Amino acid sequence: MRSPIDAAILGHFVPATAGLANHAVEAAHGAFLKWRCVPAPLRGELVRCIGNKIRLRKTALARLITLEAGKICSEAEGEVQECIDICDFAVGLARQLHGLTIASERPKHRMMEQWQPLGAVGIITSFNFPMAVWAWNAMLGLVCGDAVVWKPSEKAPLCAIALQRLVEEAIDEMNDTIPAHVCQLILGEHEAGERIASHPLLPLISATGSSRMGRVVAQTVAARLGRVLLELGGNNALIVTPSANLDMALQAIVFAAVGTAGQRCTTLRRLIVHESLIDQFAERLVQGFDNVPIGHPSDDGVLLGPLIDADAYWAMQQALQAAEQQGGQRLTGGQRVEQGVPLNGFYVRPALIRVAGNLDIVREETFAPILYLMPYAELDDAIELNNAVSQGLSSAIFTDSVREAEAFLGPAGSDCGIANVNIGTSGAEIGAAFGGEKDTGGGREAGSDAWKNYMRRTTNTINYGSELTLAQGVRFTL
Repeated sequence: MRSPIDAAILGHFVPATAGLANHAVEAAHGAFLKWRCVPAPLRGELVRCIGNKIRLRKTALARLITLEAGKICSEAEGEVQECIDICDFAVGLARQLHGLTIASERPKHRMMEQWQPLGAVGIITSFNFPMAVWAWNAMLGLVCGDAVVWKPSEKAPLCAIALQRLVEEAIDEMNDTIPAHVCQLILGEHEAGERIASHPLLPLISATGSSRMGRVVAQTVAARLGRVLLELGGNNALIVTPSANLDMALQAIVFAAVGTAGQRCTTLRRLIVHESLIDQFAERLVQGFDNVPIGHPSDDGVLLGPLIDADAYWAMQQALQAAEQQGGQRLTGGQRVEQGVPLNGFYVRPALIRVAGNLDIVREETFAPILYLMPYAELDDAIELNNAVSQGLSSAIFTDSVREAEAFLGPAGSDCGIANVNIGTSGAEIGAAFGGEKDTGGGREAGSDAWKNYMRRTTNTINYGSELTLAQGVRFTL
């Protein structure tokens, strides 16, 4: 694999064979059979140890993300911090895996629900968050009593190897209380992901990536009646109303559109601005885009690093060409930057395209810093534009009107899994459930009750009387 910074070779890895992948899954399943019986608070101690190791190596891990994924330093450090945060969250969760006690209609009966460990969980992650997405899934899975089998992106295997080493250190330090194979790592390309998705010993597959990839995974897992947790594509919109704080909105828009070189699932891709503001706001956006510092992601002051590879660059160029052919007007950006940046990397200027509405190309997710700017007249029109794409991950509105904010958040408002007011579309915290609807897959990770994805629910009825009483008044006497 090569670094997106300058295409330098970082190393080579041999993809896991079918036999090796199967062995890893079987080892994880064997570990699960022991791990599920370890008390949840003790499982939390393993996660605490992992979190402490990540905390001690935060700087080194962030540098590895920059090297392998091309993120600027502050974003890379933020991703590692996200890993630390989810570890802390999961440790507390280890003492809160609670069920319900339910009133029974039968005398001297008690009903309750329990949540039990599910099994070995398959995790498939993408290159743009090579550490955090694994942590969202793995740390919750571990405290829930599951083993973990991780297939990272073939574009970011070093990040995965580094985290796996820390996990193995933590397991070794806890001596015999932790099964040795509770966390497994499988390197490879899409064939390795297919092997995980089809394996009958993995009752849950959590997959992050494109909607196309998610459909393949969902069909494969459904064929064996397994579960999926899908975090797929986004086509996120932000509405700017006449009452908005435009200075704050501008800062949020540029970060959401340009951060991670436009390669986040929550990247802002569609900007819906009131017709009374759009001309003057377009000028400010052009100035903001043109002044974004572009360069080596490790350099101080740089806000926009490279695209992940040549394929991403050419996908961006094709999208820009399609937008112009469909009637869009390029206001700025889209060119490759070759001066003042490392050779052989694919650095680009963020592009701003003015469109009349959701053109065909606007309805597609292009993983690059392209922002489509469109006008609206009434708030209902803006919400309709927001919802009129197949993806449903993140959305936002900038307004000082309580009525507009509540309409956007209400049942007839944004149809996305994330709807924000006066902040951008990207930069979610781990304390709240993360995910979206429609082609985004419907999955939820991180906070709230996302832990239930990684467990199975059992309903128990206990009769502590001396008579057998049937529900619904049924009588059946021999």
